[in-house]
Amino acid sequence: MQSIKPIVATVALLAFPSPLAAHEGGAAAGLLSGLLHPVSGLDHVLAMLAVGIWGAQMGPPAIWVLPVTFPMVMAFGGMLSLLGVPVPGVEIGIGLSALLLGFMVAIERRPAIEVAAVLVGFFAIFHGYAHGAELPEGQSGILYSIGFVVSTGTLHASGIGVGLIHRWDRGKRALRIAGAGIAAGGAWFTWLAVSG
Repeated sequence: MQSIKPIVATVALLAFPSPLAAHEGGAAAGLLSGLLHPVSGLDHVLAMLAVGIWGAQMGPPAIWVLPVTFPMVMAFGGMLSLLGVPVPGVEIGIGLSALLLGFMVAIERRPAIEVAAVLVGFFAIFHGYAHGAELPEGQSGILYSIGFVVSTGTLHASGIGVGLIHRWDRGKRALRIAGAGIAAGGAWFTWLAVSG
């Protein structure tokens, strides 16, 4: 019976997180903020989905290399932000990430895995920096970072799931159309960042 109590407590905390979020400086609030941040902006969501879809289009090893590379480098970008290291053009970089990654999906481009990983990693720095810059005051930077990395990984996994329709001819066409839509969204966000 004693060994069940920690499990029950964990399940209760996960099932009812709203009271925890009320504690501004609480550890759970930092984790919850990190989990929610990547899905709070369409520009982030589009780029994350594009990484997963592109990896699925390219097949092994890209199907796992790209979605692993992005969060690892993104965490580095978040650390740069938390340390106060300046990175110019963050919002432009985020917009361009959706534009170019969506374009890669639309044209079904298959560069060498090293080239694809470097491109994905480059854009991950901007996303991570933006996440780090928006750490709510008084919350745990480590738990917040874990949260946004986990949430980003979930978005990549969703993109991979969608990208698996690449196996069929109609699926290939649908993914190219989706890539064009992501690229168009990225163009819009880039224009907003440049003009704003």
